[in-house]
Amino acid sequence: MTPTRRAVLAAAGLLAALTAGTARAAASDRYVTLRGRWLDLALGTGYDPAAEPYASRLAEIGELARAFQATMAPTPTSLWPERPFDPPSGITFSYGRLWTMTQAYVQQGTGCTGDDTLLADILRGLDHLSATVYNPSTTRYGNWWEWQIGSPRLLMDITAALYDQLGAPRITAACAAVDHFIPDSMLRDYSGTSTGANRVDLCRSVALRGVLGRAPARIALARDALSPVFPYVTGGDGLYADGSFVQHTWVAYSGTYGQVLLDGLGRLFALFAGSDWEVTDPNRQIVLDSVEHAYAPLLHDGLVMDSVSGRAISRGHLKSDDRHVMRGDHFHGQQLIAAIALLAAGASEAERTRWHARVKGWIERDTVSPILSARQFGTADLARLHAIAASPVAPAPEPVGHHLFAAMDRAVHRRPGFVANIAMSSDRIAHYECGNGENPRGWHTGAGMLSWWAGATDQYTDWFWPTVDWYRLPGTTVSTTRLPDRAGGEWGEPKPDVRWVGGITDGEYAAIGQHLKGLGSTLRAHKSWFCVADAVICLGAGITCTDGTPVETIVDNRNLGEGGTQTFVRGRGWAHLEGHGGWLIPEGELRTLREDRTGAWSDINTAGGTERRTRRWQTLWLDHGTDPADARYVYVLMPGATRQAVARRAADHRWLPILANDSRCQAVAVPSLGLTAANFWQAGTAGPLGATAGASLLLRRQGRTATLCVSEPPRTGRPLEITWDHPVRAVVRTDDSVEVLSAGRRLRLRVTPGEACAGHRCEVVLS
Repeated sequence: MTPTRRAVLAAAGLLAALTAGTARAAASDRYVTLRGRWLDLALGTGYDPAAEPYASRLAEIGELARAFQATMAPTPTSLWPERPFDPPSGITFSYGRLWTMTQAYVQQGTGCTGDDTLLADILRGLDHLSATVYNPSTTRYGNWWEWQIGSPRLLMDITAALYDQLGAPRITAACAAVDHFIPDSMLRDYSGTSTGANRVDLCRSVALRGVLGRAPARIALARDALSPVFPYVTGGDGLYADGSFVQHTWVAYSGTYGQVLLDGLGRLFALFAGSDWEVTDPNRQIVLDSVEHAYAPLLHDGLVMDSVSGRAISRGHLKSDDRHVMRGDHFHGQQLIAAIALLAAGASEAERTRWHARVKGWIERDTVSPILSARQFGTADLARLHAIAASPVAPAPEPVGHHLFAAMDRAVHRRPGFVANIAMSSDRIAHYECGNGENPRGWHTGAGMLSWWAGATDQYTDWFWPTVDWYRLPGTTVSTTRLPDRAGGEWGEPKPDVRWVGGITDGEYAAIGQHLKGLGSTLRAHKSWFCVADAVICLGAGITCTDGTPVETIVDNRNLGEGGTQTFVRGRGWAHLEGHGGWLIPEGELRTLREDRTGAWSDINTAGGTERRTRRWQTLWLDHGTDPADARYVYVLMPGATRQAVARRAADHRWLPILANDSRCQAVAVPSLGLTAANFWQAGTAGPLGATAGASLLLRRQGRTATLCVSEPPRTGRPLEITWDHPVRAVVRTDDSVEVLSAGRRLRLRVTPGEACAGHRCEVVLS
């Protein structure tokens, strides 16, 4: 149906009133002002609906709305026949479609703007949900998230957008439903499911309910309930001082739940700015600092690393996704970038300039999935991102440096030509997370998976997870014992009973270690990664297992795409893959396999699409045999290196002295870099370094000076002594936690580490 001219004109006036309000109303009614501000955040402002990419996005919203309108068929158990209320998220799914229809009604350029029949069907759908399921007389069942986060968030957005069309009874009913499913007690006790990103989502719905219901106490409650989210935590959900972000108690979740937290806080900071409910808690600065401290290190050319996206890695293509948007590391990364752009409005001018420079750099470098036309975004995010892209700020390059997120067992190594990411697990962080039918085979993603990018950034985007061999994830050491889906339990339950996981970094290089215990197996091992200028040095020792099956260390497993023909070459002690990089294998026999593997997203997600695709894989591994005892390995990853560079490095036998590689210590020296590094699994010595307890050491010599960095990954908090058998003329500086016991012919230190895996420094002048 084509809307009448009167309807179009009426809708144009409606949208202007909704998003901006009249000057008189804004001046006299703070609730109208806040509602208009919220709609600006949700629908966007300052863009031309006739220009691209907005015109096509608005037209798509209109087409979807028409399709939803045509197929809506209310029954006692559903609003759309294909999604009954009872299965997970059926109610939220219905509100999601009504929100799309609402956007088509209020926004210009959708082809449905101001359409009376569309409005009538939206109201019919809202009334049906309110009468049958989402009301105060219903006792929630199934997944709590649907009732307390997914559905109320959408319902409040719809109510805000159609406020003048709903009438008082519908507004009252919507507010009553939110009050019922999100009672005050949910926001007064910071525990259970009301923590971290979940708490922000709850506050978002309650705050808007307060605005729409003109309830100042509810608005104040929502604002004040944000405060427990801001401070650093030392356990469980939230942001840690080292930049880690954990949700579900044991899962590294910066990439998805972290994005929800930043996005929600960005909206609420902007909503309340300058109002009677402005967020003035000084700890909000911790959130602002986290953009560069906690999130930016995990973003690379538009993607966010899969190791911090939990079970969301299995959501590549969902059957229930009406817009058929392919998800993955770029999808999640772009959501995080959009959240940073939103949060920037509440930052200082200096912070905003720096963030905009980063965002502009990510926009320009993401060639896999162009951000400025990404199909996941509505007009609001597109408008914000286009404004940054058009600004005079210079795009920032990807930084160089090492970031150790010890509290979530993750490390990121950034060099001019590559980025690498290490994912581990401990008694603090789960092997993996599954739940709601998602990610049932993520068993070994915390077993030392080493992801890396050198050049192209579609390695883990292009159907990686549906087609990879889950027993051969790159960098992992695994027992090949077959595991059932969801082995170990759901929601981050499977955790190894190990403490020594972590390491030390000076901000440029690093020594990272993992005491590995296999999931559902008897496998035990010690794994170390020494991250240096152009390589990651990988050591394994004490590899022991009695499962009766082979044990393998996966040197790498590269996704070559559909029918990839990249040349793979082997030399004496080295291998090279065209367009990727190379590996040094000074010990053991490298096994290789090139194979085509076929899979569908439905293999790893019950809501996944059933389309099957094939990708070609180049797999490299070291076979430790069946039931190995104290097996070991050494290999070196050189991301982005040429074949010639790899061959030269393999021929240089002085480049990498291995000082130790056993269950007591793993240590290396790289003389050309002035580097000596060691992971002491227990008291001992390695080369010139010694420790009286488990510790991670990084020694850098530069001319006549040296810096020794120490951490205690077991986190006992007990003092330990460190020795460096080298003449020292003077100690220049030490952290307060470091006591110099002696210097001269050799350096001896006492380090009081505390319970966090933090670094402790000592700088000296050499004799």
